[in-house]
Amino acid sequence: MVITQKKGNLEYLTAEGISAPHCFTTRLGGVSEGYLRSLNLGMSRGDDPENVRKNYAILGEALGFDPKKAVLSRQVHSNIVLPVGEGDWGAGLYTQPLPDCDGLVTNTPGTALVVFTADCTPILFWDPVTGAVGAAHAGWRGTVSGIAAKTVEAMRACFGSRPEDIRAAIGPNIGACHFETGEDVPRALLEALGPDMNAFIRPQGEKYYVDLKAVNAWVLRRAGVDKMDISGDCTVCQSHRFWSHRVTQGQRGSQGAVIVCREVWA
Repeated sequence: MVITQKKGNLEYLTAEGISAPHCFTTRLGGVSEGYLRSLNLGMSRGDDPENVRKNYAILGEALGFDPKKAVLSRQVHSNIVLPVGEGDWGAGLYTQPLPDCDGLVTNTPGTALVVFTADCTPILFWDPVTGAVGAAHAGWRGTVSGIAAKTVEAMRACFGSRPEDIRAAIGPNIGACHFETGEDVPRALLEALGPDMNAFIRPQGEKYYVDLKAVNAWVLRRAGVDKMDISGDCTVCQSHRFWSHRVTQGQRGSQGAVIVCREVWA
């Protein structure tokens, strides 16, 4: 189950199955102004960088992580996953950005991984056995190319994580109620992932509605991960709480999906 948490004006979501510090943020509880009001976590949205850093400080205090140890992704709708560690602390927030990627994994204690969304699907990963964590941004192209499974594979290859031990959480995204597409998205899903995708595609006239949460859950199960929490929230239906690229036509901030590798895990 994914649960809403509130600390003062700050509002974010957490998954019951993940014990490492983590969250899916909303747009509420920060200091950004204008069309970016208020909890914008993206450094590339036209915000004052100091406001963004203050937003990370607010979030870090609530979750218990040091923003200077955060590692921000540099997303390109790919299935590229990068292992990161202490040498990458501050990337994208205080130091130079990482190379292009849509997934991050680490087993370095204190490291906070951050991926961004504003309709796409955020996915967080935690291995209670090794302590490794991961985060992935799954746009529809990343979903088609298996970014969720690639993140699981990176945790296995880099840290010895077993898929059956990993807990995953799928956060708020544009739901099947609003993800209207042309024929290109269903065709790509069917070509890449096979006829099982028909269960997640609803034709309506010349358009289609696609359930990206369900597709990513299917990809995770095929990768061996069957312990997961899935948010029911749609960023379009609840655009007062979440940044939505479609609703704002691009005039928006970014949510963050954040997970921290703990010093000690259970």
